[in-house]
Amino acid sequence: MDVAEVNLAVVHGRVPPDEIPNFFDHSFGRLAAVLDTQDASITGPALAIYGTVGGQAMEITVGFPVDRLIRPDADVVPGVLPSGRTARLVHSGSFDGLDRSWDRLHSWITARDLTPGTRWEVYVTEPNPHMDPADLRTELNWSITPA
Repeated sequence: MDVAEVNLAVVHGRVPPDEIPNFFDHSFGRLAAVLDTQDASITGPALAIYGTVGGQAMEITVGFPVDRLIRPDADVVPGVLPSGRTARLVHSGSFDGLDRSWDRLHSWITARDLTPGTRWEVYVTEPNPHMDPADLRTELNWSITPA
């Protein structure tokens, strides 16, 4: 499928695996506060863009799509989700099963002689501590180009 470019407000981090939940919680709190002061509107669900894994940390960018280009404010900066061809799969259920769904999407991409690029998750259902994890829906996206 083809996706259009989307303006984002984001926080970047290089995060050890055991600190990922805290990074998400802190970042989403900061994003909400900054967007409120800049009168920017969130136009879609939260997302996370995954970069390289090196040593004991992973590059993660978390954010929201927004209706305008924001001004940088400490760790909250403008970003963009680029346009282009994308492979997408919707994962149903707990975050514990995300790795298997990413593997399925990667297999689908490579079986078609496509090259995977940037990958990101869109949190279609907002998680909360009182919900049944089976009700979670996470959209997995991977930019693709011909091999």
